[in-house]
Amino acid sequence: MELFTAPFSRQDFGEHFLWGVAISAFQNEGAHDADGKGRSIWDEFTAKKGKIKDGTHAQIANDFYNRYAEDIRLAKQLGFDVFRFSISWPRILPQGTGAVNPAGIAFYHRVIDACLEAGMIPYITLYHWDLPHALELKGGWCHRGVIFAFEEYVRICMQAYGDKVKNWVVMNEPFGFTSLGYMLGVHAPGKFGLSYFLPAVHHVLLAQSAGAKVIREAVKEANIGTTLSCSYIYPYSQQATDIQAAKKADALFNRLFLEPVLGMGYPVDDFPLLRRIERRYALWRDWDQLSFDFDFIGVQNYFPLVVRRNAFMPLVGISEVKPKARRVPTTALGWEISGEGLYAILKQFAAYKSIKKLIVTESGASFMDVMSEGKIDDKDRVSYFEEYLSGVLKARREGVPVEGYFAWTLTDNFEWAEGYKARFGLVHVDPETQRRTIKRSGYWFRELLHREK
Repeated sequence: MELFTAPFSRQDFGEHFLWGVAISAFQNEGAHDADGKGRSIWDEFTAKKGKIKDGTHAQIANDFYNRYAEDIRLAKQLGFDVFRFSISWPRILPQGTGAVNPAGIAFYHRVIDACLEAGMIPYITLYHWDLPHALELKGGWCHRGVIFAFEEYVRICMQAYGDKVKNWVVMNEPFGFTSLGYMLGVHAPGKFGLSYFLPAVHHVLLAQSAGAKVIREAVKEANIGTTLSCSYIYPYSQQATDIQAAKKADALFNRLFLEPVLGMGYPVDDFPLLRRIERRYALWRDWDQLSFDFDFIGVQNYFPLVVRRNAFMPLVGISEVKPKARRVPTTALGWEISGEGLYAILKQFAAYKSIKKLIVTESGASFMDVMSEGKIDDKDRVSYFEEYLSGVLKARREGVPVEGYFAWTLTDNFEWAEGYKARFGLVHVDPETQRRTIKRSGYWFRELLHREK
């Protein structure tokens, strides 16, 4: 297979720039009830008819639980430095609190040791959406008790792994799992409405800072971050109403989970609806507990958004629309491809003076990959990574402190409500045999990361 050659080299990004791949526990591990693991909200959600577009589940997924060593070797073979994965909370604490599952503790020791033996740096995410179902029965992220349960879980992980692992990600895309799971109902646990969303937002932020403080106290020289889904927002037109709609959308999509962390409070001036959190769900002592001095912020960017005012949209008053005067390339999921959008959001985040460092902790694209004669020529995905990495390089050259890029994802996996039809992997996985086949995009990264300038 002829390989594309990137218009830049690894050396262009600097000696200490981190190159990684990212996966998550629920999407990859399988072994849904093995060795004492408890049920998660996603185990429950996928068991309900009609919730997953292709009718599948993640009971086996990619069988990472048994094939972790093979996948870590693959990541190393492709030239990556960092292996970002998550810990399944119900695998450690089957009931969310209380009795610890020794087999779960042992499994992640094996994964960490395999990373270290392969010469890869483990970046571990503590929460990647798989809340223990036992906690959801008590109210989940809508119930204040989840904060203390999360602290307990983080403390157990630090006691188990803190001597081996220094790089920790507290939360994965809190806006993603609160909006999709607790407002729109299209992800687990399937709740709908502001009465779920707003308290979930507040409790997640409190849990995030509480968990980060546990890490800081327990692990010497820890490098602590959290990851935020973000999209650069363009107004549909230069009319004042559309410009104001863009500000409102930015407050919701990009600032809601960032500015409280930085000690700035909720962005209520541009999104007044958030005042309901202050009136209904916050305690007086909460305001000093929302912030934390993170060592890095993880940027998770896939697409920009174009918005305009929509007076008929209840409460929010804005709508996503297609760009006014241009056709744009899209992925198989209809997401706009825009390396310029990634560049713009990196610049926007870097403008916050209290942010020390940015890492692109997820970025990738789903395409309809076709296998021919045992090979997968996903040239569209190669073009995507070229464009997005060009945006990162442009930002770095302008002084933005972005110090890493983690591709989503190593292997095709269970893509939440999309099931298995949305394929993001650098490596194809046959769902029947679990055979791994490196795609052109995987070879492209290998060529980029091994090539001398």
